[in-house]
Amino acid sequence: MPGPDRPFGAWGARLYDGLGLLGGVVLAAMALAVFVQVLLRYVFTYALDGLDEVPRYLFVWLVMVGAAAAMHRGEHTALDYFQKRLPPRGRALAVVVTNGVGMLLFLSLIKTSFVLVPNSNLQSSAGLGLPLGYVYAAVPVGAALILLPMAWRFAGAVHELWQRPS
Repeated sequence: MPGPDRPFGAWGARLYDGLGLLGGVVLAAMALAVFVQVLLRYVFTYALDGLDEVPRYLFVWLVMVGAAAAMHRGEHTALDYFQKRLPPRGRALAVVVTNGVGMLLFLSLIKTSFVLVPNSNLQSSAGLGLPLGYVYAAVPVGAALILLPMAWRFAGAVHELWQRPS
């Protein structure tokens, strides 16, 4: 059942839990790439070209995917200590303000990405030869995934503000 603590119900929980697992896989791949590079460089005095770029580029995806999973769980942009001290309508107003400003930020990231991603696709990384558009695409994808739960909580808080006190 959807609610303010569980945006989009069971399918949303599965999707965003999957993003959390994907973040874990990306983190493991980053750690493995660093381990292999260190092992090759210092034990075998050999280095693979481009292997040092893998963790750097995966880190961008890790941040955006992890931020989306955290946003779905409500573990982002919340100062619980102060919010819990507010009355219910004050708490709803704080949620409206923080999520409204956050949504503007992520919408601006998406808008900027319409120029940034295609232009970065014209460049490629030095070691891997990977078009950098794949790296920069993490920003609009992650921003869109972050926006969904933010918009859900924003709408719920606006609804709570407009309700007449009983």
